[in-house]
Amino acid sequence: MIGDIVETKQCQLKDAMDLFHSGQVVKICAPMVRYSKLAFRSLVRKYSCDLCYTPMIVAADFVRSTKARDSEFTTNKGDRPLIVQFAAKEAQILCDAARIVCPFADGIDINCGCPQRWAMAEGYGACLINKPELVQDMVRHVRNQINNPRFSISIKIRIHEDLKRTVDLCQKAEATGVSWITVHGRSAEERHQPVHYDAIKIIKESMSIPIVANGDIKTLKDAENVHHLTGADGIMVARGLLANPAMFAGYEETPLKCIQDWVNIALEHGTPFTCFHHHLIYMMEQITSKQEKKVFNVLSSTSAVLDYLKDHYCV
Repeated sequence: MIGDIVETKQCQLKDAMDLFHSGQVVKICAPMVRYSKLAFRSLVRKYSCDLCYTPMIVAADFVRSTKARDSEFTTNKGDRPLIVQFAAKEAQILCDAARIVCPFADGIDINCGCPQRWAMAEGYGACLINKPELVQDMVRHVRNQINNPRFSISIKIRIHEDLKRTVDLCQKAEATGVSWITVHGRSAEERHQPVHYDAIKIIKESMSIPIVANGDIKTLKDAENVHHLTGADGIMVARGLLANPAMFAGYEETPLKCIQDWVNIALEHGTPFTCFHHHLIYMMEQITSKQEKKVFNVLSSTSAVLDYLKDHYCV
């Protein structure tokens, strides 16, 4: 099965929906605030990642502000298939945002899983799992107003304490035309507790559309195990890819070639130093000693980082 996961060739497939009908487990880079931007998406695509999400974008700001659009959404021709994730609570605003990105992406995702207080206080994120009619309304509006039938509309959710409510939410979303559902196997209140993969399995068995499993997947072996435990059609990874962007290609730790690729891509894209450096700190966590971390983690310029990598790793 690991072989099956590794060998998927995204370049042979046309769009996001094709991936879920390829007969392979779809390997997905999660939406990550500050991190799943174009440069990092370009990196993980080099290492067998099939599908990437943008960081969560607040739809109302995106529609209202040119500045927000320019800073929050960048892409290029190689950045496909791509899903743009929005935080939204009003159907028409979500439609307006979807219409803007439609020519440049393969679909949108509605964030119904973010447990952060600010998001829930604004009516976004995980509070939406308690508003199935609103979720249906948003999906329906986008379906009706975006003419491209291949443009996907997905949702990313957390689970309820009463799993029947989650199954009901998913079935209502499916009936309204949602393309697939990503399930993070924790409730909105849970943070570091074990992921309820059994709940994802029940949801998968209750649905006809693809289900993506998410939560605590750190290695390709983890991805294989979660696929077997849940029957999920796709595996979405966040922190595991930050620590090892090459994990979907079967590497157990970040290879030096991947670090070199990141340096080249980040410099090409003009990635701000803080983001460039933070990614390297994550990538090198497993391959650096405590003493090396004390030095590397406090470097304060791109030139200092490049010199360090050249001197210590010949990168």
